[in-house]
Amino acid sequence: MGLLDFAANIGRKLFDREEEAGSKIQSHIEDNNPGVENLSVEVKDGVAKLSGEAESAEALEKAILMAGNVEGISEVVADAVDAPESGAVVEYYEIKSGDSLWKIANDHLGDGNRYPEIFEANREVIQDPDLIFPGQKIRIPKDVESQMA
Repeated sequence: MGLLDFAANIGRKLFDREEEAGSKIQSHIEDNNPGVENLSVEVKDGVAKLSGEAESAEALEKAILMAGNVEGISEVVADAVDAPESGAVVEYYEIKSGDSLWKIANDHLGDGNRYPEIFEANREVIQDPDLIFPGQKIRIPKDVESQMA
C-alpha cells in the first residue's frame, strides 16, 4: 500500500453518503489546516481528489494523510495541488494493532521517550497521541530519525 492508497473500511467516520464526502473532508482539513490554501476536495468511488496550493511539501503530505485516514476513502489523488518540491525524505508508517506512539518511536527513533517528535510531525493527522488506530498512516520525517544518538 503506497502513500496515496488507504484502507477504506477504517479511519475517522466523517460522512454517511459519498455526496457529502468532499465537503466533510474539506472542512476536516481546513479545521486543522496544515498549510493548504484554496482547498477543494471531490470524492468519487472512494477516491478523494485534492486541489489547491500547499505552502510546503509537508503541508501537502499532511493534507493527503488527513483525507486518506477517513473511513470510506481508499485513495487520495493530489496532482492538482501546487506545492514546493520536498527536500526532506519522509517515511510513511501504517499503524498496526498493538502499536503506540511510544513503541513506534522506540522502533524508528531508538527511544520511546521521543514519541512527542512523531506526534508533532503528525499533529494535524493525530488529534490525541493516545488515540491512534490500526491502518492509520502517519509520517516519520528522516530529519527526525537522523537525530538519533
